[in-house]
This record gives sequence, C-alpha cells and structure tokens, in this order.
Amino acid sequence: MDFPDYPFTPQRFEVRPGIAMSYLDEGPRDGDVVVMLHGNPSWSYYWRHLVLGLRGHAAGKPAVGRGYRCIVPDHVGMGLSDKPDDAADASPRYDYTLQSRVDDLAALLEHLGITGPVTLAVHDWGGMVGFGWALSHAEQVKRLVITNTAAFPLPAAKPMPWQLSLGRDSRIGGWAIRRFNLFARGAAWLGTQRRLPAGVRRAYTAPYDGWTNAISTLRFMQDIPLREGDAAWPLLAEAGRRLHEFADHPAFIGWGLRDFVFDRHFLAGFRDALPSAQVMAFDDAGHYVMEDRHETLVPAIRRFLDEHPITD
Repeated sequence: MDFPDYPFTPQRFEVRPGIAMSYLDEGPRDGDVVVMLHGNPSWSYYWRHLVLGLRGHAAGKPAVGRGYRCIVPDHVGMGLSDKPDDAADASPRYDYTLQSRVDDLAALLEHLGITGPVTLAVHDWGGMVGFGWALSHAEQVKRLVITNTAAFPLPAAKPMPWQLSLGRDSRIGGWAIRRFNLFARGAAWLGTQRRLPAGVRRAYTAPYDGWTNAISTLRFMQDIPLREGDAAWPLLAEAGRRLHEFADHPAFIGWGLRDFVFDRHFLAGFRDALPSAQVMAFDDAGHYVMEDRHETLVPAIRRFLDEHPITD
C-alpha cells in the first residue's frame, strides 16, 4: 500500500533465523540517535510525523535545523515485519513475549552499531519494551520522550479496561480479534478525538488483515502483566522500581487525556517518577496522541531535544 505521510523506505533485518524485522533508519548517520518504539495495535506509522520533523531534510527541500537519526522498528508480528506463528511445530517459530521484544530491540541496535547515547521515544507497549531494554542499557539512555504508555504495573486506582480483558482473558474475544481484526480497527476509530482520514485508518489496520496477520495484536493483549506469575511481570515490575533512576534525565511527556487505558493514573505515575519532566497534556487528544496533536507535539519535541543536547 501507499501509506499517507509515510515517504520512507523501510529496511529489513533478520532479527532471528528466518524472521525479518522491518525498521526505519532516517536522518544523518552522525546525528543524535532517537529510538522510537510503538505499541499495539500500531506500528512505525504512529511516529511518521516526528520522523519527518526530526530527520532534518525532505526531498527537494533544504534541511531545517539539525538532523536526528531516527531508528523506528516494527516489532515482530507488527507493521511491515514478518508475522510468524507461535505454534509448537511452527518453523520459524516466535514467542510473542515482552522479553522477546526487548531482545529484538537489543539485536537491532547491535546490528546497526548503536552503542552510544540514545533518546528513547515510547508509546503504549513501546514503554515496556524501551524501559525493559534500559534495564541493561541505562548508561545509553540520555533523554526520554514519553507518550501514553506504561513502564510500571497497572496503578491500584486504575481498573483493567474490559476491552483489553476481552482479548487477554476470553477465548471467544481472542478469536474475534484475530478473525475480524477488531483491535486495530477499533483503535483506528476510537483511539483519537480527531477523526482520521480513511487512508490513515487503512494504514493502521492494513498490516493486520487476516487471521495470520493479526496474531501479534492478540498476543500483545494476552501478555499484559497484571500480577506475579504473568510472563512479563518481572520485567515490568523491575522497570517500575527503577524508573526513578531517570529522574535527572531530560524528559518530555506528551499525553492524550482521553485515553481509556493510559489515562491520568498512568500520567501521574510518570509525573511522580520524573518530577522534572516537561509535560504537555491535552484534554482533546486520545490514545494516538501523535495523531490528534502532532502539529503541536512535533515542534515541541524538536525544541526539547535541541535545548537539551547530549553531553558525554
């Protein structure tokens, strides 16, 4: 498909034998590295406006400001990456777990030779993946850009949304999500306050059409860690315990307050752990805050990065 506002040429990397990850590597090779991590059920498309605003050039136009090197993977099973099965006899086979996502990110950055400072930009599950990776790479993380995500367990005052329980805990709900691509389609309609153009909605949903292609949208839901014993719990709990270690790092938080999952409870958790963070919260934005308010957020994030240069 021709995805609106996505004038990029994705690259591919065999992140595991027989399994390729699609990713963007945009901007000057010597620019400060910004690693942008999407969640479920989106893909690198969510970050397209920020990539265009940071990479420092456009076809036929002069560069505007310094260029940042933007690394934006599609998690395995998501976007333009391969979508392997996880059945016991599948070949190639993939375990759709948070630990797998963290390992994939580490493999990609090693493949690209990125061993120095990075800025983490995260959304939705990208927060758990990014801060999970940071548990063993904290010295590389110099700045944070945080949008509607989590890096700690579900706050005690926040009930588990029934829409997520439908996929996480119900076999019938899980079947419907894969059979009818319900999660991606629902998010494209309900994840914003601004009505998305039809082409943008298709860009969000097209990678997950069909039973095989929708596997990761369900597996992400089934991997939501709520308590000890859940596979992703140790990583998430440890990330939450150590989040305060980034309190002295420059941090920018852009938040859509109409998000029924990552709402004011999660925003409060980040404010508590990162009290010096610059916060822009919008009453008229939802889960896909970069869709609702990219005209405001992109220049604000660029200013934030420009005003907080990385110093070794």
